[in-house]
Amino acid sequence: MVRKVAVIMGSDSDWPVVKGACAQLKALDIPFEAHILSAHRTPAAAAAFAQNAKKNGFGVILCAAGMAAHLAGAFAANTTLPVIGIPMKGGAMDGMDAMLATVQMPTGIPVATVALNGAKNAAWLAAEILALGDAELDAKLEAARVDMEKQIEDKEAKLQAEAAAL
Repeated sequence: MVRKVAVIMGSDSDWPVVKGACAQLKALDIPFEAHILSAHRTPAAAAAFAQNAKKNGFGVILCAAGMAAHLAGAFAANTTLPVIGIPMKGGAMDGMDAMLATVQMPTGIPVATVALNGAKNAAWLAAEILALGDAELDAKLEAARVDMEKQIEDKEAKLQAEAAAL
């Protein structure tokens, strides 16, 4: 059985982007839970969630946050599970501060980081991590890659047909 993915956001304003990760996890049949927890406004609850995540059946934690973006780091400090940070666009620096806060972690407390608003890729990365111990999930990911390749081949054929008709 595949372990769950925790999808954590610092604010409900992150939901429009983060739901893309949840949809991707659902499409891959990966169980998940989505929660709003803040490194600054609910630090004890966030730390408790991270500390108990492994025993509660989670295998990977996704953390989306903007501006100060300490959420992924706060979670990584409280668990040895893989944490994937999703820096969110917005604020005075349009997400650059979130990106830097997410990628700049001290040695021994890593946070994998995807692109600004990269929630879907965070879900794919979580799936790849979980697939290391799950042959069925690994097969789904392999099939998805084949489908992606086919889609590009179809688009290339369409482009060539249109270009030839000019």
